[in-house]
Amino acid sequence: IVVEIMGHNAGWLALGAGIAGGADVVLVPEIPYDIDHVAQTVSARRKAGSRFSIVAVSEGALTRGDAARKAELRRIRDESGDKEERKQAKKELQELDAAQADSTVHLARRLEELTRLESRVTILGHIQRGGTPSPADRVLATQLGAAAARAVVEGNFGVMVAARGDEAVTIPIAEVAGKRKTVPLDHPWFETARDLGIGLGD
Repeated sequence: IVVEIMGHNAGWLALGAGIAGGADVVLVPEIPYDIDHVAQTVSARRKAGSRFSIVAVSEGALTRGDAARKAELRRIRDESGDKEERKQAKKELQELDAAQADSTVHLARRLEELTRLESRVTILGHIQRGGTPSPADRVLATQLGAAAARAVVEGNFGVMVAARGDEAVTIPIAEVAGKRKTVPLDHPWFETARDLGIGLGD
């Protein structure tokens, strides 16, 4: 089963859900993957007697080739002195982004070809936002809401409320707006995934 999880630019959701949900392979934007390595992980599980494998895929996960091409096109777009070359790079980047919409289906097809095992695709999309909140979810939402109301009463504007450890803290919007927080490659979740034998496609 190949499960696509939200996360066009960062793999937090796919990595967390993959670990929590018992995925056998987790593919995220932070680690470009090699399809042959993914197929080897699935095939090795089959040979060991497992009748199924779960591949959790962040919607922004890229093959090594696509990631390298994207990086090169971005470099050209941002650094080239040739206007036409920049324009062409921008166009190709848009085409790569558009093709990304079907990448999970393409991945599943390639896995079928390489492993000779049937692949089923499930694209969760926004369905994953509609689950029943757990008690921890409710406590967190209430804590953050109370902190936001407190900030308004105190006249503390231009901030966002965030959870930091057990606390709700305010952070100036200017410090976070327009910034992307990807999963650091040395994050403990990656270490946990590797310790559990979860393939990361690298």
